[in-house]
Amino acid sequence: MDASGRGYVAESSTEREKTSRKWIALWLYVCCAMIFAMVVLGGVTRLTGSGLSMVEWNPVFGIVPPINEEQWQDVFDKYKVSPEFRKVNLGMDMSGFKQIFLVEYAHRVLGRLIGIVFFIPLVFFIATRRVPPGLAPKLVAMFVLGGLQGLLGWYMVKSGLVDNPHVSQYRLTAHFMLAVAIYAYMLWVAFGLWPGRPAEEPARGILRGLAYGLVALLLLTLTSGGFVAGLKAGMTYNTFPLMDGKLVPDGLLTLQPWYLNLFENTTTVQFNHRLMATLVFLTILDLWSMTLAMDAPRRARIAIHLLLVAVLAQVTLGITTLLLQVPIPLASAHQAGALVLLTITLFSAHQLRGEPV
Repeated sequence: MDASGRGYVAESSTEREKTSRKWIALWLYVCCAMIFAMVVLGGVTRLTGSGLSMVEWNPVFGIVPPINEEQWQDVFDKYKVSPEFRKVNLGMDMSGFKQIFLVEYAHRVLGRLIGIVFFIPLVFFIATRRVPPGLAPKLVAMFVLGGLQGLLGWYMVKSGLVDNPHVSQYRLTAHFMLAVAIYAYMLWVAFGLWPGRPAEEPARGILRGLAYGLVALLLLTLTSGGFVAGLKAGMTYNTFPLMDGKLVPDGLLTLQPWYLNLFENTTTVQFNHRLMATLVFLTILDLWSMTLAMDAPRRARIAIHLLLVAVLAQVTLGITTLLLQVPIPLASAHQAGALVLLTITLFSAHQLRGEPV
């Protein structure tokens, strides 16, 4: 340190930045937990048939629910002219309507709450200059993506309010995967902020490449799961490992042009999801065995042990959900398990970078 005291200033600035990074990471972890809950609640909304119960979208005043019988009757009357009531729930009474309405209402309120919990600290951190260099654009991008997610959610709901009382599987999958993308991006940034770790030798390139490939494969599997949900494909072929008595069922390419089968043929969609889930399991098993044989970083080894446990649990949940014809508790647990698996996969890939934070 020189006589001017610049050394103390530099040390103080470094400590302040470390503290800021930890607080920002903690805030991002809280937001990730809320997004996790949002995705699971979204699955419950779909499984209970609640998603089309709110036929209007008011992003500002829509946070206030009906508070008296007159207001309840008003929203119920609006629902009665929707295709879902006329074609699916014609005999529904007010009690049944309140149940599905409140599930969708909770889903929308949680979405608004996530926006508030993200926006207010964002403004504070930027205004007080606590954001490390280069991080502000990433945080702003997260907020913009969150706003687009809300718009996409309403765009999805609108597809079921016209003639066919079912949301488009394309829009549902896009809505689901944008939520997953926001979650993954936010989590990855948080991993880079805190907790810190000492510098380590980079993991061998093959392990690192396999981990990154697993992230891509898992995201593709989640996308296929979105189409399974959108087409209710899990309600068919409730046997495992065979489909209609065969490993490769008939009817995989009945639609023309052929690529429509990937998105609109329930047989193909379920088969593809099974196939990709199997590839995920085998890839994790390969990554785990290779990690044991190589000198990977300690945290990476721990993460990949957890990854093996998570994929075994997820495969068990998936098969059980299918065999029991998609009961809501198991289906919700399977969706939550997919996010747990993604979380551990991202952490494993981040650890295998072998770079100091």
